[in-house]
Amino acid sequence: MRRYALRAYVAVATTSSLLILGLAFGRVENLWTVVALCFMMLVGGALTFSVGSGSPASLDSVVLVTVYVVAGPWAAVIAAAVSYLPRVQRRIPLIRRIFNGVQRVLAAAAGGIAYDLASGPVGSGALDHEARAIFATMAANLAMHLANAILVSLAISIEGTSSPVEFIRRVVVPTFLPMAGYGFLGLLLAMVWLGGLGPVAGFLVLVPLLFARWALSQYEVEKTAQAATMRAFIQVIETKDLYTRGHSERVSEGVGMLGRFLRLSDDRQSALEHAGLLHDVGKVGVPTSIIQKPGRLDDSEMDAIRLHPARGVELIGNIPFLEEVKSAVLHHHEKYDGTGYPAGLSGTNIPYFARIIGIVDAFDCLTSTRSYRPARSVEETLAILEQDRHSHFDPQLVDAFVEVIAEEGWKAAEVEQLPPDATVRASIDHDDLSLGSSGGASGSAAGPS
Repeated sequence: MRRYALRAYVAVATTSSLLILGLAFGRVENLWTVVALCFMMLVGGALTFSVGSGSPASLDSVVLVTVYVVAGPWAAVIAAAVSYLPRVQRRIPLIRRIFNGVQRVLAAAAGGIAYDLASGPVGSGALDHEARAIFATMAANLAMHLANAILVSLAISIEGTSSPVEFIRRVVVPTFLPMAGYGFLGLLLAMVWLGGLGPVAGFLVLVPLLFARWALSQYEVEKTAQAATMRAFIQVIETKDLYTRGHSERVSEGVGMLGRFLRLSDDRQSALEHAGLLHDVGKVGVPTSIIQKPGRLDDSEMDAIRLHPARGVELIGNIPFLEEVKSAVLHHHEKYDGTGYPAGLSGTNIPYFARIIGIVDAFDCLTSTRSYRPARSVEETLAILEQDRHSHFDPQLVDAFVEVIAEEGWKAAEVEQLPPDATVRASIDHDDLSLGSSGGASGSAAGPS
């Protein structure tokens, strides 16, 4: 039924957009101006950028505002349709390809109606009525944004694959103000165009944006390279102890699950997942002999282990995009009762991300095989976390994590992990929790002496 409902919805939207397009072609006055603007829309559509929290957009959204002012709402409808043609992707389903094009036409039409209702000036008259032009372009931007949100939300609701509310929260709301700002850039382009430069105005306004886009892409390349370097560090660490293979990836996934449940913003979510991945990166500086040592660690060896959070901060200290994760890496072995390390912080004085990582770190450790014990079950481990809330962990975050695991489940370490080593006499390590007291995320790697 959902499939048929979706097809009916797209069919109605398609019919409406075709009727609007037909009317638009009959109302256009200056054909060559529209052709020039359509060409500029095609160029703008090829130049993508990110708005809000990384949602994709392109410069044709800037040019579309220009079209309203220079050639009027009907021309904007045509330009929106033309600019979509090169972006048709065969790898996505046909119904989605049709809907994407229809959505652009209907949104442009909604913007055109708003522009007209706001008495937006068209052509050279805009130069004499700047205030009206500004107000009308703001109205058009708002109408386009709302139309897009409504059209996509309806499609999502009918399809039933995700939540329309989540789409609005994660995409529509964060992108509204940035897109409104780009609308003013479109108005600037229109004024320069109408001031006598015509299509040359596109080069004066859009070329600087090209250079800005190139600079941002270089920053993204740098971020990717630095993140790859950190992942290489993690792989080096995990080759030191085969029992911890995949631990950092699983912690990153686990904190990501909890972050989404807590409804963190996209930027905070990304930072949290980075922190989860990199929380043990400082172990690269811990001698392999200590990490692999069977049995109890002496005081000097334990000191070397306890230095790994600070070493992790040193390693990531010069990477700007990881600035937010430093405190999480440094303090992920603090305990809620203040008996952790390195600073002995307690309660909410422990950074929020560090409290989250501490829970997932211990959880994954307990549900993984170690040299000194087999993996515990998820149910047993959750009971241990609940037992140690208030002492080891933030109780509210423990409750949230238990709820997340109940809803989404947990993929524990793969069964091909090495079996426990019977020669190892230790009962816990620095990541582990003991049942009851005297162990824990801060704790003694020792077990009984």
